[in-house]
Amino acid sequence: MAYPSVYPTGVTIYDPKKCWSGYTIFQAKEAGALLIDMNGTEVQLWKGLHGFPNTILPGGYVMGHLGLRNNAFGMQDQTDLVQVDWDGNVVWKFNQYEYIEDPGEEPQWMARQHHDFQREGNPVGYYVPGMDPRVDGGNTLILCHKNLYNKKISDKRLLDDTIIEVTWGGDIVWEWTCSDHFDEFGFSEAAKNILCRDPNMRTAGGGMGDWMHVNCMSVLGPNRWYDAGDERFHPDNIIIDGRETNILAIIDKKTGKIVWQVGPEYDTSPALKKLGWIIGVHHTHMISRGLPGEGNILLFDNGGWAGYGVPNPGSPTGSKNALRDYSRVLEFDPVTLQIVWQYTPKEAGFVHPPDSNRFYSPFISGAQRLPNGNTLITEGSGGRAFEVTPDHEIVWEYISPYWGKQMKMNMVYRAYRVPYEWVPQAERAPETPIERIDVAKFRVPGAAPLGRKKETAIEGTKPYQGSTALCIAAAEEVDEK
Repeated sequence: MAYPSVYPTGVTIYDPKKCWSGYTIFQAKEAGALLIDMNGTEVQLWKGLHGFPNTILPGGYVMGHLGLRNNAFGMQDQTDLVQVDWDGNVVWKFNQYEYIEDPGEEPQWMARQHHDFQREGNPVGYYVPGMDPRVDGGNTLILCHKNLYNKKISDKRLLDDTIIEVTWGGDIVWEWTCSDHFDEFGFSEAAKNILCRDPNMRTAGGGMGDWMHVNCMSVLGPNRWYDAGDERFHPDNIIIDGRETNILAIIDKKTGKIVWQVGPEYDTSPALKKLGWIIGVHHTHMISRGLPGEGNILLFDNGGWAGYGVPNPGSPTGSKNALRDYSRVLEFDPVTLQIVWQYTPKEAGFVHPPDSNRFYSPFISGAQRLPNGNTLITEGSGGRAFEVTPDHEIVWEYISPYWGKQMKMNMVYRAYRVPYEWVPQAERAPETPIERIDVAKFRVPGAAPLGRKKETAIEGTKPYQGSTALCIAAAEEVDEK
């Protein structure tokens, strides 16, 4: 798709009457953790506090990390996980997972945290009424990395995903290792074949296979399924997804076993076929009790490229063999797999399929259910966060003006909205509506004026029905059918 080279940044749309207003936090590239209000005013920047993701806690506390392992030896390894106060003082820190001695580097303890973490008291990392994360104690679940070998997968060294639970004092009291459960994921023989030959090899550290690439991890919390007697949905169980395998899974906290799973294939039952292929997925979680849609699964289905299996023209080796050039946000029933709500190119108002890639983030991204039923969507690769109503109306939109120096992108990993009351240090600003600009009429100051001097009608002409118009009309007809 073709991006314009010049476009607005900051808040471009805001309807206070329809929004669930509060503060929004996200990682502003190299700058640090940034908190903005609904009009895009920068309320606080925790410079140098990076986030995978950044989360804000009641009282103006923020979690993130202060160090990154040298990319020559690791991939997305954060050296620590910290909690800082409003003034940036570290009030909690964990880095005691693995002692690392990289060649030419100072030996140090590292957390090797990546992609997610959850503080006790709140299951999902964003605001849930009555479920505040603890700020002065409690355990923390952390998604981490570990290098190992598992001959069931490949003879190559793996970059494996682990989940650990640590106390406020830093003791590790529970650990789960993804590759230990390889047999439970149900890979086809074709998938096992390509995984054995190429478990998504990365060049860092002399080569390692990032075979699963778990990118989210959260607790289910109290839910109606468990209340009805379904043990798979025990409130302590943990839900994850694998970006490279197209797998969604729930881990039994007591046994470590996989007790619920969707993927890696999506053509093996009528329910899965109707759900459609979920590709390169991010931020899979259960909507928490107290929020509209509670008990349903919410995720950002990126599209792009992912999966292992039978080779095809887009994947000659069978690696990354599922392909789709647009994204979807899905909310579905975890028992029937029926889609309850979605935001796709069609709901975004684009002609589907020829214009579908106008809603597309092939990596990162997420979705948060807000207390009024709206959904905050992070379309991460383009640095865009926006709030939509259940009827798919965009009522708030923000484009990050922060661009990276190495990766020249304004990407946002994941944005979170919290209530004003969680940040008592900030003076609440007025909520000023921002109307959508009519881009058909807007011009940069100094550009050619709007309007035309003269319009001449040619007798006998009809509305244009050339090849492009006919293709769009045909696509709309197919989509309706």
